[in-house]
Amino acid sequence: MAEGKKLFGMPAESGRWLLIVLGFIINICLGSVYAYSIFGKALMAEWGINTSESLGMFKFQIPFGVFLLFFAAIFPFAGQILEKLGPKKQGVIGGIIVAAGWILASLVAGMDSANVPLFVVTYGVIGGIGVGLCYIAPIQVATRWFPDKKGLATGLTVAGFGGSPFVSTYIGQKLIDMRAEVDEAGKVIAGTTHVSDALLYMGIAFLVILIACFLLMRFPEAGWTPAGWKPKAATGAAATSAVNYNRNEIIKTPTFWFLFACFAIGSLAGLMAIGVYAKIMGDPKVLIGIGATGLGTATIVQFILAPFNAGGRPVLGWVTDKLGPRVAAMITFVLIAAAAAGMIVVGKGGDDPSTLNKALYFVCFAAFYAGLGGWLAIAPTATAQYFGAKFSSRNYGIVFLAYGIGGIIATFVAAYSKDIFKGSTFDMFIPVAILAVLGFLMAAFFMKPVKAPPAQVEAAKK
Repeated sequence: MAEGKKLFGMPAESGRWLLIVLGFIINICLGSVYAYSIFGKALMAEWGINTSESLGMFKFQIPFGVFLLFFAAIFPFAGQILEKLGPKKQGVIGGIIVAAGWILASLVAGMDSANVPLFVVTYGVIGGIGVGLCYIAPIQVATRWFPDKKGLATGLTVAGFGGSPFVSTYIGQKLIDMRAEVDEAGKVIAGTTHVSDALLYMGIAFLVILIACFLLMRFPEAGWTPAGWKPKAATGAAATSAVNYNRNEIIKTPTFWFLFACFAIGSLAGLMAIGVYAKIMGDPKVLIGIGATGLGTATIVQFILAPFNAGGRPVLGWVTDKLGPRVAAMITFVLIAAAAAGMIVVGKGGDDPSTLNKALYFVCFAAFYAGLGGWLAIAPTATAQYFGAKFSSRNYGIVFLAYGIGGIIATFVAAYSKDIFKGSTFDMFIPVAILAVLGFLMAAFFMKPVKAPPAQVEAAKK
């Protein structure tokens, strides 16, 4: 099925890599939500909301949490719509909605008085729906053009989502501070920034970039495979199921529910880390400060951690290809458990911000970020391998709801950590460590291909 096929004027085996580049660029735009902390923090200051109090922290966190909820909730429908519209049309529609969310959010942010509910609707609901429609398209393009390298192709595509803060935190901060007032030392005065500027300009940029990239996205013809490649037999940890299960069938299998639970735990740990990294960074036990820069310390730290979120995706995607989803999942839980243990050690130690505590902070949060990134490559690849490629768009839409559940729980934990964990904020990592051990055991013993009846396997081969 590969003979004579051209893509971008090149043999399809070469041209398909440009689709990965386009998917990466698309995800750079979509993943700007991971830089929400710099927008939210500045906006709360502009509106005079005190984030040191639990209610103020909740107002700060809720737009991000609602975004994650609608991002995940639209996924089951996005997968189904994608099969009808294709990646080009769905991506363009989604891109317009993403841009609308950011631009409308800029108008809300520019209001004289605080309006958190309306900001939640524009940034969280509209933005989340738009990103959900867009996000699934390049993933499915990658898995269909790369049947021989599903995990690696998916990981490289979604690496842009995790690595986006590496770009968006810098650009966003510069746009936020563009018209801000500064003190005698040249530092930006809190509350004088203009978050509305950043949201507006970035929204316009996303509109142009997303439409331009999606206009070039396409699926291969049905049955296309790279020249010289033959599918593996449906045996082994990294083999793709010979039977194609639909959504109604996968939810009746134990494999689905264990995959779902593991994905939720991995998402919870990573998204909670994103939600509390700035709070932990300012704790007296850690107290990280980075001077001699025009950017805030939290922005610089996010800038440092983002590559681990991005890098975890292709690395663990490659592991998934070679060793299977089960092994890749077990690796993520080892990372999460070790990181949680490290932060517990910091919490139980002295109050002085020692060099060891600072080092543990960066190492542990890098592991949390890498684990989250890894799951966003493992989950779609596992869905295709365990349940077949034919209905993978729809099936991954259901599996992805685990990400939304993890995100909502992480949002509330990050907002109310002071109230929930009376002793120390670091105590939040104790249940994370327990969940990581549970996830490891579930992955080790229960994350495995569905055992289809022999008759069903034979029928699928015909």
